[in-house]
Amino acid sequence: MNVGMRVRGGMLAALIMLAVPVAATLVASPAFAQAVSSIQVEGNRRVEVETIRSYFKPGPGGRLDQAHIDDGLKALIETGLFQDVRITQPGGRLVVTVVENPVIGRIAFEGNKKVKDEQLSAEIQSKPRGTLSRPMVQSDAQRIAEIYRRSGRYDVRVNPEIIEQPNNRVDLVFTITEGGKTGVKSVEFVGNSAYSSYRLKDIIKTHESNLLSFLGGADVYDPDRVEADRDLIRRFYLKHGFADVQVVAALTEYDPEKKGFLVTFKIEEGQQYRVATVNFASSIGTLDGNSLSSFSRVYVGSLYNAEALEKSVEEMQIEASRRGYAFAIVRPRGDRNFEAHTVSITFAIDEGPRTYIERINVRGNTRTRDYVIRREFDVSEGDAYNRALVDRAERRLKNLDFFKSVKITAEPGSSSDRVVLIVDLEEKSTGDFSVSGGYSTTDGALAEVSISERNFLGRGLFAKASVTYGQYARGYSLSLVEPYLLDYRVALGLDFFQRQQLANSFISYGTKTLGFSPRLGFGLREDLSLQLRYSIYQQEIQLPANLANCNNNAANGLLAFNPSPAFAASQTPPIDLAATNGLGCYFDGEASLPVRKELQAGKTLTSAVGYSLNYNTLDNNKNPTDGLLVDFKQDFAGVGGDVRYLKSAVDAKYYAPLVADIVGLIHVQAGILNSVGSDIRMLDHFQMGPNLVRGFAPNGIGPRDLNPFGTNDALGGTKYWGASAELQMPFWFLPKEVGLKGSVYADAGSLYDYKGPTSWAQTGEVNLPGCVPSTRNPVSAGTCTGLVFDNGNVVRSSVGVGLIWASPFGPLRFDYAVPLTKGPNDRVQQFKFGGGTSF
Repeated sequence: MNVGMRVRGGMLAALIMLAVPVAATLVASPAFAQAVSSIQVEGNRRVEVETIRSYFKPGPGGRLDQAHIDDGLKALIETGLFQDVRITQPGGRLVVTVVENPVIGRIAFEGNKKVKDEQLSAEIQSKPRGTLSRPMVQSDAQRIAEIYRRSGRYDVRVNPEIIEQPNNRVDLVFTITEGGKTGVKSVEFVGNSAYSSYRLKDIIKTHESNLLSFLGGADVYDPDRVEADRDLIRRFYLKHGFADVQVVAALTEYDPEKKGFLVTFKIEEGQQYRVATVNFASSIGTLDGNSLSSFSRVYVGSLYNAEALEKSVEEMQIEASRRGYAFAIVRPRGDRNFEAHTVSITFAIDEGPRTYIERINVRGNTRTRDYVIRREFDVSEGDAYNRALVDRAERRLKNLDFFKSVKITAEPGSSSDRVVLIVDLEEKSTGDFSVSGGYSTTDGALAEVSISERNFLGRGLFAKASVTYGQYARGYSLSLVEPYLLDYRVALGLDFFQRQQLANSFISYGTKTLGFSPRLGFGLREDLSLQLRYSIYQQEIQLPANLANCNNNAANGLLAFNPSPAFAASQTPPIDLAATNGLGCYFDGEASLPVRKELQAGKTLTSAVGYSLNYNTLDNNKNPTDGLLVDFKQDFAGVGGDVRYLKSAVDAKYYAPLVADIVGLIHVQAGILNSVGSDIRMLDHFQMGPNLVRGFAPNGIGPRDLNPFGTNDALGGTKYWGASAELQMPFWFLPKEVGLKGSVYADAGSLYDYKGPTSWAQTGEVNLPGCVPSTRNPVSAGTCTGLVFDNGNVVRSSVGVGLIWASPFGPLRFDYAVPLTKGPNDRVQQFKFGGGTSF
């Protein structure tokens, strides 16, 4: 019996020593029974005797047997409070001798430069003034290493060191060798035939390392990102008709020679399917399934699209709920025809279980207010549980971009027909401070400093302040957006701005604008939005004195008498302009008549209401390859203020993938400006250049002042149209990560029909020789101070090539275009460059 006891005790001790680095000894003696209160405890300093005794649970009658002693020994060891536990039974007494683990006095981190002490302290479980546990220390070292691995540093080394101090205390020091970031050296695809590897690299988030990778982080190996890329590839194929696609594996291998990871995605594409039929079947007697057909985004003859299928299910289920069928569930069923490569889709509408939402619990929002999260739900506590509405809320919360992760789960409630929604969130930084720089052939060098916050005060507000200072453009702006006005899904925006455009080689005058604009935004559909706006701004012309010093009226005390050549020749006797080579006030140049009239008018107030209607089906707003973008807007000025007009404009772009990663783009645009009971200012006209037809200078197209002694300013037009066809293609011989694309294009368009001021009647320049008395308009250039201009009604066209670079410094574009047809007075600029960045 004694031998058996020793063997069992020895095996127990061995097992415990293998599991944890705590020495535990049980010295066995014949079986006996005694009270817990008779246990003698030795060696304890901080832990109370009664606490240690409490781990020995007595059996019936309050007595201990050997099994209870074994259980108590295990429980004491598992507390982590003791370095050694020994049980002896001399003279029939039970003696528990313990050696307590030391107390941690200080925890320090050495060698960490990329991760702050605060972040590491929050991750580890060992805490100052807590008990030292060696298994926990090793676990903490693994946690620290994992933090570095998540940021791509797989060569990290963490060495914990325990430094003994007096009074059974220790200092815990983690020495960290961070190592460099481990990049992705290659991304390959196996099994893809419908789409090239070049195209698929656009879909995934993992990128290969290159010379400029240090400016980003997508080339750093992240196993979670690679796994997410598998789903992105799968969803891309499902969206384009490949219903059987499988991304079998994402293989990663570390290459010691390249000092990086090789990532390979293995794909089984399957066949591409089209939709053969779309049917609707309802098992709910009072609900006709066909009545929901208008909410389907799946059409006969189209490619099978899993994303459109999901959205159809969501829209149909929500519509059924609106009609009073709160528990209706829509389930799509697809029957494949493998020979014809078609799929027949049936939407089955059934009555689901009658389940209600008992509570919605939000966890993890330390900064964001609760109501900011709850307002993204179309359901509330007590409503019928509708999974489609819950999924929509989850998607909306993710789109807020306030959180690193969002997950909504349903847990059983207080009864079988109740569920509790758990919203788990992890918040992230939502503030941005940026310093931007750029250069364009239009605005010259430009710098901007801005600060913005997407979740201002945790209330879901967007706030931004920016200051711009450039060679020819300067200003500042303040913006605030409330996405839920009065708890409705209507966004209210407030913008205050000041802009100054300086004279440059394209215009002889500058403008200064100070304004305020409130706006309302409505999401009519996922692809359709409406914006209503009101704008009020004050604008004035800024012009050098020498360009506005003509004065043909000697009685005008505002300016010195400085006649024009035509006025001087009309006098009897003629005024001698020998001192100015016969040019009079034109000797030092003179701005165009409409510009000088704007200068004389001083500050002008514009008060306008308008709207924009936007339709967007682009697959990617930053780098589109497929879809349509249409923007139509109208503005009516005349709600008070000094000017009146109606301005309308439409801009449409259609992208379509062609062959071998080549994308086609058709771009059309048009606009018209109508007078409403008063003359139209020159500044309100459309001004066009390379934004309409590339190869022309800014303000280089359209009506222009022809005064041979003036500045020949562009006057603008009240009508314009433009059309462009472009092919964008990658450079296949360059790595995808370089981000370079080429383009070839052809543009055509026109700007015409100037309707601004053409005469000057206020300073005596009336009925001069060469002027038509009834209109005061000139007969020919130089005969009258009235305006002589080219109305610009000529079709302009050009062809060109471009270089598009999605660089780490921001989007850059270089264009070289050659005009094919142009007006006689247009200004040509064959090279154009523009771009900028935030850093």
